[in-house]
Amino acid sequence: MLVRVFANLRDICGGVSVEVQSEGKRVIDVLDRMVEMFPDLKDEIFNAEKELLPFVHVFINGRNIIHLDGLQTIVMETDQFALFPPVAGG
Repeated sequence: MLVRVFANLRDICGGVSVEVQSEGKRVIDVLDRMVEMFPDLKDEIFNAEKELLPFVHVFINGRNIIHLDGLQTIVMETDQFALFPPVAGG
């Protein structure tokens, strides 16, 4: 699955997208695999309870997972998966 990453996550992941081979089919499975690949990602996206940090957003096919099944949302290989960290602007 191709995961697009944004802002400071690009520095951690080494580019604008990451190819992730996940055994599971849920958003949490893909994110877990990404943390295995890029350990520094963990503190950027998860809290101690392994919930997404506030203002971290995952979009599947343009829809925020908070409007779907959250981290349990099922994803397919063909889905567009985007991961956004908290960002500030001015």
